Amino acid sequence: MNLILIIIVGGILGWLASMVMRTDAQQGIFLNIVVGVVGALVAGFLINPLIGGGTITQGDFSISALIVSFLGALVLLAIVNLFRRGAVR
Repeated sequence: MNLILIIIVGGILGWLASMVMRTDAQQGIFLNIVVGVVGALVAGFLINPLIGGGTITQGDFSISALIVSFLGALVLLAIVNLFRRGAVR
């Protein structure tokens, strides 16, 4: 049951992050789920050591965990956009 919640919440967070980064028209529902879940993993490695708390991939669905996972999805989309635009060679 926890995996289903991670997929649903990850999809919503990925969709919100893609709307903020203005890449929503380029992505489908599958990519939104991937961005949300992988963004939560990125947040677990990058953001959690700085501020603490949990992420949705750790089974924590509190407000702070949702915000941290959303920030991780934003960081992931920013990195993908840098590579997609050819800024990093």
